[in-house]
Amino acid sequence: MFNLIGALISGLVVGALARFFYPGDVEMGWGMTLLLGIGGSLLAGFATTRGSEGFNRAGCLASVVGAVLLIFIGRMLGWHF
Repeated sequence: MFNLIGALISGLVVGALARFFYPGDVEMGWGMTLLLGIGGSLLAGFATTRGSEGFNRAGCLASVVGAVLLIFIGRMLGWHF
């Protein structure tokens, strides 16, 4: 239960940071921001962790970069958030 709550809170923070750092205007609601942050965290987690557990700063940075990458890919495919 606490893992789910932690994932939602961290997803919201990561998504908000990705929207902040992405150049240009990213108009989306809080729900899409949450999904974007969780997706970026999953993308970065698959690419970087290789089985390690726990909190690390590099993983947080990679999560934000992964979420920014998801915004970029979505814009290239013509999706409007």
